[in-house]
Amino acid sequence: MHKGISRFTIVAAMCVAMINLVQAQSNYWDFKCPEDLHAFFSYRKGKHVLSGHRGSTEKGLPENSLAAFSKVLEHTPAFFEIDPRLTKDSVVVLMHDATLDRTSNGSGKVSDYTWAQLQELRLKDRSGKLTDQRIPRLDSVLVWAKGKTVLNLDQKGVPAAVYIELIRKYNAFSYVMITVHTASQAKDFLKMAPQLMLSAHIKTKPVYETYKKQRIPFNQLIAYIGSEFTSENKALCSLLNEKGVMCMISAAPMFDKLPAAARRANAYRTVFKDGASILESDFPMEVSVAVESHGY
Repeated sequence: MHKGISRFTIVAAMCVAMINLVQAQSNYWDFKCPEDLHAFFSYRKGKHVLSGHRGSTEKGLPENSLAAFSKVLEHTPAFFEIDPRLTKDSVVVLMHDATLDRTSNGSGKVSDYTWAQLQELRLKDRSGKLTDQRIPRLDSVLVWAKGKTVLNLDQKGVPAAVYIELIRKYNAFSYVMITVHTASQAKDFLKMAPQLMLSAHIKTKPVYETYKKQRIPFNQLIAYIGSEFTSENKALCSLLNEKGVMCMISAAPMFDKLPAAARRANAYRTVFKDGASILESDFPMEVSVAVESHGY
């Protein structure tokens, strides 16, 4: 045994690690089939769900990293909006920007690098500090997420067929949804995979009507309605709720940028008070503390 480290210290450390693991696992979602996923995201008054925008950028964690996803689940149940892109050699990796400069120690376009070249890079946290985290592959994240959480794949130029092929390969229809921006796009995805869950941009009533016209199944989607409540999208939210659809507000463009934690906490609580079912944030751990302390 190393000098200065007692057996008691080792046992205590092991106990703490086990407690943390049990706590994390209590925050896991383990859906067995696509219908379980659809049912979980069915609207019910008073039900609230958190989404980590790009995972999280809290506590020195880089966005779109496995470390961020794991840390959030130690604190709260959540699903994650993530940003797949293609490398030069057609590997799907996670990176929000088309270029590497902001979030890594690389420069230039993601699409100009091979997967092997990207593995030489490290990710930065929100302050620009270099971390030990590397750019992850989507397939690795799909393997990690099973039995733990749900992944919302944003549109960053990956062809629809590539998405569906990967989801099929990893039998991930029970824990993956795909962001769509139009009813036509939703219809195209559902032609390829009728059981697919969607995260649909539905910000106005005319857009809502296009989903009705295209007969997109409302029991297979959540609706992103904007970054704040307005009189128009409050009415829209009610319409969607009547269809069983949970409505999502994203705090990332506005409320997450408030400088004071107390003001952010009040804004997060207000989002749920005003009628949102899902709150997406760069700070999901902070949101969980703010809303749970007030019974949301």
